[in-house]
Amino acid sequence: MPTIPLEEFQRIELRTCRVVAAERLTQKLLKLEVDLGDERRTIVAGGGEYYEPSWFVGKTFIIVANLQSKRIRGVLSQGMLLAADVGGKPIWLTTFEEVPPGTRVY
Repeated sequence: MPTIPLEEFQRIELRTCRVVAAERLTQKLLKLEVDLGDERRTIVAGGGEYYEPSWFVGKTFIIVANLQSKRIRGVLSQGMLLAADVGGKPIWLTTFEEVPPGTRVY
C-alpha cells in the first residue's frame, strides 16, 4: 500500500456524528440524518442487509465530513460513515466514551 504525506491526511476532516433518524432506501442502502453539533446532514450508508435502520438511531459514529457530496438513489449524501470490513459485513467505527456530535477526530 502506498504511503501519503501527513499533510495529505490532514486534509481529511474526521468528525463524530449522532444519528437522529434512519430509514431504508433499498435492501442494502440506508438514509441517515446525522447531527454534527452545529448542523444536520443526510448520509447514505450501506449495510442495510445487516442492520435495521432503528439500530443506528442515537448512536455516535465517525464520518468523513469534508467528502464531496454525491447523489445516491436520488438522495444527496453529505459524508461517509467509516466502517471496518469484516468478511464483507460493515462494522461501524464509533467511540468508546460519549463524545459530543461534531468533535474533530485525529
